[in-house]
Amino acid sequence: MQVTLPRRLQCIVGLIAVFVPLVSAQTASQNFPELRWRLIGPFRAGRTVAISGVPADPNTFYMAPNNGGVWKTTDAGNTWNPIFDGQDTGSVGALAVAWSNPQVIYVGSGEGLRRPDLSTGNGVYKTTDGGKSWKHLGLRDGQQIGSIIVDPHNPDRVFVGVFGHPYGPNSERGVFRSLDGGTTWEKVLYKDDNTGAIELEFDPSNPQVVYADMFSARRPPWTTGSSYSGPGSGLYKSTDGGSTWSQLTAGLPTWSDHLGRIGFDIAPSNASRMYAVVDSPKLGGLYRSDNGGERWERISEDDRLWGRGDDFACVRVDPKNPDIVYVANVSTYRSTDGGKTFTAIKGAPGGDDYHNIWINSDNSQIIALAVDQGATISVNGGQTWSSWYNQPTAQFYHVITDNQFPYWVYGGQQESGSIGTASRSDFGEITFRDWYPVGVEEYGYV
Repeated sequence: MQVTLPRRLQCIVGLIAVFVPLVSAQTASQNFPELRWRLIGPFRAGRTVAISGVPADPNTFYMAPNNGGVWKTTDAGNTWNPIFDGQDTGSVGALAVAWSNPQVIYVGSGEGLRRPDLSTGNGVYKTTDGGKSWKHLGLRDGQQIGSIIVDPHNPDRVFVGVFGHPYGPNSERGVFRSLDGGTTWEKVLYKDDNTGAIELEFDPSNPQVVYADMFSARRPPWTTGSSYSGPGSGLYKSTDGGSTWSQLTAGLPTWSDHLGRIGFDIAPSNASRMYAVVDSPKLGGLYRSDNGGERWERISEDDRLWGRGDDFACVRVDPKNPDIVYVANVSTYRSTDGGKTFTAIKGAPGGDDYHNIWINSDNSQIIALAVDQGATISVNGGQTWSSWYNQPTAQFYHVITDNQFPYWVYGGQQESGSIGTASRSDFGEITFRDWYPVGVEEYGYV
């Protein structure tokens, strides 16, 4: 039986339906005007893939945790301060400092990874005052920015590698170029809606020569396996400032070899020398070229260097010696014989996943690493490293509270075990003495 209310009563009921939620929200705001977010820890770092120093200022570094914005240190990692908190996203996958004007920094949002669990971003940001203020530059639908490079002589000439939507196709992906500091963008390298750009590098001797790795892959959120890989992956080179590109294939695996991600670098002291970490089931390994990428040779099959190649694909060359090579994986490895043999210099299998390496071009003793445990810096060639217990940037998938008073908060930290932390302390501040591990792994529930 259908009951029809009188028109006046219908109006009254409609007004109640509209205004009650508004009044409730306003009442909550009025009743709790002093509620503020506060940091309760843990005071240890989380997953980070973006890091850069300033060659002319050896104590200044910038790093970007995947879900923690951008942080800055001016004392070589002894203390870190956030400089990106007021922006619309905290998810960052790339950043680049303009060498010709270190006050200019570009930031690419989105984690810049292929994972089943990640947060997306909303494009590119720029500061011209060292992080005091920021401006959004567009490329909003890219969602995942994998790499940014800035011309070492011109802070307005910038390339952005857009990886694209993590769980589906989209057209705003590939390599984008700006010649006016990010005011306008031109798509200069594009394969298809499933292929994105994940790494870019200039030839250190000639910024008109640009290299790009295109990666065609996708991993759905319900699995840790790969559900899609496509024929668009490959290493590309431009010799005219990014206007035209050609794929480098001689000696490298191809789509028929199930080619995946390629991480690469060019030796600053000899631009003809290049190294590449290549992900391919049967032909994976460390490759070397001595003619600017025209032909490649696999010099190591050691799976410590290329295993889990969709996660780890970073190789860096010492700025003064082309035979000293660094590779990041579950440890950070160094070779002093041109890639023939490697020794671990930082980390060990067990969670210390290393994503990125930055080496000061003026002093190769200064090295910075972006790790699942944040940023760590060495000023003596890797003999000692700064702490990760000064970066409250832990990444959590699930948290829960208990019924104690004061209550405690629990959760699994990405790649760093678990945590139970007090919501308040008896000593005026929450320190490492107020938290401890609990029995859960990173994806688990307490």
